[in-house]
Amino acid sequence: MASKLPTQLEDVQDVVLETDLLVIGAGNSGCFAAIEAKKQNPKLVVTLMEKAHIDRSGCLAAGMDAINTYIKKDRTIEQFVRWSRSQAGGIIREDLTKTLAEVLNEPAHEWEKWGLPIKHDEDTDDYHTRGKWDITIHGAEMKVILAEKVREFGCQVLNRVVATNFLVDGDRVVGAMGFGVRDAKFYVVKAKAVLVSTGGASGIYKPYQADGVDSHHQLWYCPFNTGAGYAMGIRAGAEMTTFEMRWCATRTKDFNGPIDTISVGYKTPMINAKGEKVLEERYAHLGGDAAPRYIRANVPMEEWLNGRGPCYVDTRGMTPEQIKDMKTDYLNERPSMVLFLAARGQDVSKEPLEIYGNDPYIVGGHTASGYWVDVKRSTTLKGLYASGDVAGGSPNKFVSGAAAEGMLAARGAVEYLVQRQMADADTKRIAQEKARVFAPAMRQAAEGDGVTPKEMEERMQRLMDEYAGGIHQFFRMNREGLEYALKHIRILKDQSKYLIANDLHELMEAHEVVDRLDVAEVLLHHLLFREETRWPGWQTRTDFPEKNDAKFDCFVNSRRDPATGQVEMFTRPYEQIVPGDRYKP
Repeated sequence: MASKLPTQLEDVQDVVLETDLLVIGAGNSGCFAAIEAKKQNPKLVVTLMEKAHIDRSGCLAAGMDAINTYIKKDRTIEQFVRWSRSQAGGIIREDLTKTLAEVLNEPAHEWEKWGLPIKHDEDTDDYHTRGKWDITIHGAEMKVILAEKVREFGCQVLNRVVATNFLVDGDRVVGAMGFGVRDAKFYVVKAKAVLVSTGGASGIYKPYQADGVDSHHQLWYCPFNTGAGYAMGIRAGAEMTTFEMRWCATRTKDFNGPIDTISVGYKTPMINAKGEKVLEERYAHLGGDAAPRYIRANVPMEEWLNGRGPCYVDTRGMTPEQIKDMKTDYLNERPSMVLFLAARGQDVSKEPLEIYGNDPYIVGGHTASGYWVDVKRSTTLKGLYASGDVAGGSPNKFVSGAAAEGMLAARGAVEYLVQRQMADADTKRIAQEKARVFAPAMRQAAEGDGVTPKEMEERMQRLMDEYAGGIHQFFRMNREGLEYALKHIRILKDQSKYLIANDLHELMEAHEVVDRLDVAEVLLHHLLFREETRWPGWQTRTDFPEKNDAKFDCFVNSRRDPATGQVEMFTRPYEQIVPGDRYKP
């Protein structure tokens, strides 16, 4: 039962905890990080701070039907790096990708040992493959299995506690602060090291199904991953990278179901309204069905713009057995997709499944957006490590990669913390954060009027959609529009002082929209800085339609000054360690 929203700051109870390692975000990567830390040193006190409940939180909450990155017997680490590099348009941190690939298979083996059903081929007993790097699973309960292992290893879990900001001592991160969305308490967790794994950022752009009261959650990416981990790092002055490499997904229209389940799993071609196999025929020069992911995201939009839409995945060649297997796959990842097809009375053996683009996301497990980290996954802030969707530089991680990176970050954090003592927390900063956290509740109690989180969220989403390359603009943008969006996002950030909250859930939403605004501001700086079009669809500059290797064969990075709020933009050079053409797998 949720506690009442406090009306006086004096009514808010403080909870102060100490731990060796604090993991913020108990999704896939955070859970593997916590388990790995206990494996490294069983005596460590490891605490996870999770705003939902660990059993069904993060991107794996509803399960998965495949593990999309697994190095099979006939493939090598170098091949994986080359493939990932080509998919990302030649921009990845090769050192991060290589070290990730070295442990990439370990999470799948652990999961299977813990009870996750992974499909095997009957004749060879090898894992059943779905594509070049995919293996198929029955993953409806994979998060429940993972959460149970976290408890078995003796980790402490703070469920339903929203992290709001890092606890900083000088130039070192020494914990985090937040509040309970059930108990209305203010939490201060002091730690020798902190590992952030809160996932990426959804809900920054307006979804195309903006036609109902719940449309702001009609997303492909987890709607509860709101960029908190990014925003906390941005506010603390961490260096960020490659936010301009957005993830714009192609998904089943009107529902946002994944299409790789069908297109990769059952080799169904993408067709336009004329029946043309667009990747194999019209866009064959860009790689055909092996085209980089940003090409595949852009194709349905290009076909619409050129009068050849709508587009589909052509399921009409699937056998009844394949259709049954496909629906079983969806039950392991997006169960309501089966109900969606039934509600429409759609027989996919006779009618192809329509596809469309989705609103853009900032997600470092698919693209390279996130914290700038070293090979130990240490950020530019001392004592702070990052993994999974929140860590930048290494795209195409997906499920197993995020888990593996959690393991790597945990090893780095454990190595760091054994040399550290618990730092003294700044009581003045803690008091300031407590007042900031509960300000929307105090404002509502005192004034009874203000801006609701949903109102501010809708304004932000509309700005980003219309002026910063959203789905309703077919992912296209120019300098004038981006500058307009930046100006008005800054106005919204200033107006956040008028946010009100009527209950604890709305208080959480108030902080979610504040976090999204901080991410949106940095994103706009990145989009403005990269004056080229490197990833058509993901990042299409109509005023700079061509790629410019001479100027932008590099990483675009940023840092916001914690004192002034000014965002500094700069570049870092590309370092190639695996030979081969960077644009070919």
